[in-house]
Amino acid sequence: MHSDAFDRYHDTESFIHHLDPRVKVVVTIAFILSNALLPDGAWLAFGLAWLFLLLVNALSRLGLMFTFKRSFVALPFALVAITVLFSIPGEPISTFHFLMWKLTITDMGLLRFMSILVRSWLSVQMAIMLVAVARFPDIVHALEHLRVPSILTTIIAFLYRYLFVLVDEVFRLLRAREARSAAAAGSRSGGSVAWRARVAGNMAGQLFLRSYERSDRVYNAMLARGYAGHLMTINPHELRNIDYLTAVLAISLILLLQVIGRL
Repeated sequence: MHSDAFDRYHDTESFIHHLDPRVKVVVTIAFILSNALLPDGAWLAFGLAWLFLLLVNALSRLGLMFTFKRSFVALPFALVAITVLFSIPGEPISTFHFLMWKLTITDMGLLRFMSILVRSWLSVQMAIMLVAVARFPDIVHALEHLRVPSILTTIIAFLYRYLFVLVDEVFRLLRAREARSAAAAGSRSGGSVAWRARVAGNMAGQLFLRSYERSDRVYNAMLARGYAGHLMTINPHELRNIDYLTAVLAISLILLLQVIGRL
């Protein structure tokens, strides 16, 4: 019912969609690590990395600006690095007072901050592309094939699967609250802020208890059906020649970005 809020997969026929999920995961991780390892101010390498992303967008048939339009929502989170503007030694650019502090922006601090923003922006775009071209269960099974500890893949799989269930449970609680909080048209139901906080706390407690009880029932049902700690799939993953070739070519391009970034 509310799966669209979390499921970002786009079912389209394209070259990228038909690749083995292990290739998609490995290339995504390599791309993100490459961005993290590029030196500050490697603008040519950052620009070529974005061209790499545009190529992936084109091959996925989702549109050249598919990830570009969706990536800016994550940029505000990169603002946590704003302190590097003042903490990195360098030539002063600007000085201003904030409360009781005198803050000086340095050229090296600005360079580091802008590099962090670009790295975050590129990495988020690649992560968006991954979830758009690979179904989440396939990503989990790809992680299993890549020898990620099974306990981690199982936790990730169950978190994703039952997140939808929890969302539906929250909506049921909200509907029940509204049904018990009748008010005249044009007016708000409920009491003070403290009363609303108490109601919200009670709802959170109910959600926790219902989730805990449901998890116990689900686990017992899984054991009754033969669950032995390993998630099975009906989609066999077989690496083809095109998968190997694509992986080698993509990793080679990513390594080339590292060389260019250090020239």
